[in-house]
Amino acid sequence: MPATVHLAVYDTLSDWEPGFAVAHVNGRQFQHAPGRYVVRTVAATREPVTTMGGVRIVPDLALDELAPGDSAMLILSGAHGWEAGANAGMVDAARRFLDAGVPVAAICGATAGLALGGLLDDRRHTSNAPEYLAAMGYAGADHYVDAPAVT
Repeated sequence: MPATVHLAVYDTLSDWEPGFAVAHVNGRQFQHAPGRYVVRTVAATREPVTTMGGVRIVPDLALDELAPGDSAMLILSGAHGWEAGANAGMVDAARRFLDAGVPVAAICGATAGLALGGLLDDRRHTSNAPEYLAAMGYAGADHYVDAPAVT
């Protein structure tokens, strides 16, 4: 049975941001071990969400059904409102994942949400630019890595 990578979905999701990752994680033709992973969507509820591009997504599961032990990774993408504290449930889920040792991939504005939630204060991370996260008033500037991705 393949391991599950969870893609968080929410209204105004920047739908183009996770596309490359999802295609390669979910696409058997791109995997070193075909069939090893499958992508499932998760949202605050099972109600449909509408992305920034107007795509309607019906989530596979709701946050209250999500357990880090059932996942290989959580992917969070940008959306309107991260900088203002939107998607707090996803930040809480990311905290649970990280506490359980399960990787979290945050793209673009989602890094602001993690910064506001204190999740980047003590761990290596990257984002759009150090100034972007500094504007969040977070305490993790010393752990910022100027690179496309950090593991």
